Amino acid sequence: MSAPVRVGTRRSLLATTQAGTVAELVRDLLGREVVLVEVTTEGDRSQAAGTPLVQSSSTGVFVGALRDALLRGDVDVAVHSLKDLPTYPAAGIALVAVPEREDPRDVVVGRDGLTLGELPVGSRVGTGSPRRAAQLHALGLGLDVVGVRGNVDSRIAKVRAGDVDAVVLARAGLARIHRLEEVSEVLDPLQVLPAPGQGALAVECRAEDPLATDLAALDHAPTRAAVEAERAVLATLEGGCSAPIGALADVVEGEDGDELWVRAVALSLDGTLSVRKSASGSTSDAVGVGTRLAQEMLADGAGQLDQPGPAIDTDPDRDS
Repeated sequence: MSAPVRVGTRRSLLATTQAGTVAELVRDLLGREVVLVEVTTEGDRSQAAGTPLVQSSSTGVFVGALRDALLRGDVDVAVHSLKDLPTYPAAGIALVAVPEREDPRDVVVGRDGLTLGELPVGSRVGTGSPRRAAQLHALGLGLDVVGVRGNVDSRIAKVRAGDVDAVVLARAGLARIHRLEEVSEVLDPLQVLPAPGQGALAVECRAEDPLATDLAALDHAPTRAAVEAERAVLATLEGGCSAPIGALADVVEGEDGDELWVRAVALSLDGTLSVRKSASGSTSDAVGVGTRLAQEMLADGAGQLDQPGPAIDTDPDRDS
């Protein structure tokens, strides 16, 4: 009998729930037994110590310890929120599967069930994400956007306690922990674009592990194409743009097969300046579509949105 597949995960409720989703796929598709192995990451330690993640390594801060556990052989598989992954490869590690994505949109949890448009001018809206904050400012609703930290429960608790009037979170995280009843509004991507890869999971293992071939069965081709395009936007913009970035790709049916439609935005931190573009192309050229879109954004001035800030979503909630 084969040994159980050891799936590494962070210790939070959301992370273990996500790892449990992958574990079920391994059981169902591969017929293998699975055990979850909890790993404490640098991001968890920083969050516990109260260190703002925008002052740390942001992307990858929740990833390194899981990858180290993989390379040491402590676990066979690592499960991440895909938006946590750096856009550059890690030696000895392969991204073997991207399962079907949850709804990637952001949502509002507001007091008394209020939407953003129903909140009075001056209402306090909490987020730990520069991307979300910039796009909230850009809506021009006169909201007071304030920083909040902590997990999903603690952020929602701030609304219930009256510390803030609303918080903005990822719908995917709330869906995974069965808290969608808390949502008062799902934000249209025309208003607020999500982080590249939001709502998707990344399944990694050692590149030379024979298990890698089997785990490819967990891959969902449309999701893989979409997130590859979004991450190509991010990777290209990271080279010349320090602004918060949102990106979302959708797979749509075209005359000659499936096509990608990609939207992206880069903004100044206060939301007053932005470069917003879209592009379409073949799912087989997902990276090329995203790269060309980002190059057009740089040509249109994305690199001159001159308020320094993190290049991506750095929400320490990691709410997927």
